[in-house]
Amino acid sequence: MNRGYTRADSALGFSALPGTAGRAVRLVVYTLIVFVFAGPLVAVMVGSVSRVPDPSGLSLIPTDFTLENFSAAIERDVLLYLLNSFVVVGGGLALQILVSISAAYALARKKFPGMRLVLLLILSTMMLPEEILAIPLSLVLSDVPVVHVNLIGSLVGMIVPVGAWGFSILVMAEFMKEIPMELEEAARIDGAGDLRIFWSIVLPLCKPALGVIAIFGFTMIWDQYMLPLLVAQDASQFTLPLALRTLRHDEQVGTGALLAAALLAMLPSVLMFLAMQRQFVKGLTAGGVKG
Repeated sequence: MNRGYTRADSALGFSALPGTAGRAVRLVVYTLIVFVFAGPLVAVMVGSVSRVPDPSGLSLIPTDFTLENFSAAIERDVLLYLLNSFVVVGGGLALQILVSISAAYALARKKFPGMRLVLLLILSTMMLPEEILAIPLSLVLSDVPVVHVNLIGSLVGMIVPVGAWGFSILVMAEFMKEIPMELEEAARIDGAGDLRIFWSIVLPLCKPALGVIAIFGFTMIWDQYMLPLLVAQDASQFTLPLALRTLRHDEQVGTGALLAAALLAMLPSVLMFLAMQRQFVKGLTAGGVKG
């Protein structure tokens, strides 16, 4: 590959050896992309550490630096909302990974009656918008079948519904299908059972896929708005994305404090991606390498 020719150049269709005009066009396109995607994030970061009298005072350049916005946000119980979000995303992601790898192993490595129907049902869960599922989900959470427990008004009610996600199951199942069956057959000859094969052979080879579902699962759960809105009964149960709506309409909360809370809501997703980006890229490129 030509030096200086990046994957972004290739994705955008730029020539590997651009002339002066080509370089100028490339510079303009990249500047616009950075401005569109990074501009709002930079505005929130700058506004969270600046004295911003109103939304019209937002700027990309820091002015009148202050940390009082964070103090004001903390006084409005932002740390409690942040803790609730961490509890929900921690429990939900752990449950989602457990369900995904178990269901994917059965779908990818086993054959059983009704497997196509199960796949169809999993796919159908991805096609229905959460607004349509809101009322049925609310009824189920108010009286969980079989155990007859009311999960409305508890963080558990926000964790259980996100524990199974069709996207994570399908991604993991497709990745497991690429693992050679010969490895499993050799392990069985050596006397290994299903659990040992799953834990010692299949799961370690699925680390890239785990990185993918961890990032997407974390972001999906962290950004949940409708589910906490259905489950929470009072402000002490709010997650941070839901609490931002309340802070937005609180006249006593200034623009700077609102931006500080918004920055705290964004940071975990960014840090999660930075921590898992190597596994994420491996997981996305694994199919192409095998193909």
